[in-house]
Amino acid sequence: MADIRSFHEQHPVIGERVYLDNSSVIVGDVRIGDDSSIWPMVAARGDVNSITIGSRSNIQDGCILHVTRRSSQNPEGHPLIIGDNVTVGHHCMLHGCKLGHRILVGMSAVIMDDVIVEDEVIIGAGSLVPPGKRLEKGYLYVGSPVEKKRALNQNERDFLSQSAQNYVDLKNDYLMDVHPIS
Repeated sequence: MADIRSFHEQHPVIGERVYLDNSSVIVGDVRIGDDSSIWPMVAARGDVNSITIGSRSNIQDGCILHVTRRSSQNPEGHPLIIGDNVTVGHHCMLHGCKLGHRILVGMSAVIMDDVIVEDEVIIGAGSLVPPGKRLEKGYLYVGSPVEKKRALNQNERDFLSQSAQNYVDLKNDYLMDVHPIS
């Protein structure tokens, strides 16, 4: 069973048919939508602000999800908001940012505070999205720091929903047929 903890009386809220890998850690004010999946070695720490993960989204192996605390200079802080049908590749770091719907975040990407990623965006593997940047709907972004590369074609746009569906199917398999071996 995943390591699910409350913090300062804030309890994680897990939707229906969610897969949480046994090695994942979910702490505090974290909400996970229906049919989403949290894979091995993911840490989601909603301790000083909230984390919201939409429906049918997947957070792959080794990702770190965190937030920015509220302060007098920043009364709302920066919660982490991940929309529906989002694929977050292996080993990504998301910190106090907002991701829309139907997004693919490539492996080892870093997305920092106060970033807004609009719907239907692909962020290339290893990219760094610096604080305060806005990524416009319908584009591929790559690099460190990230740059707009080109508009997505229709096949890529279609793939965004298919990628999320692939992980819904996989998590369903895991929910039905993963058993510890002693």
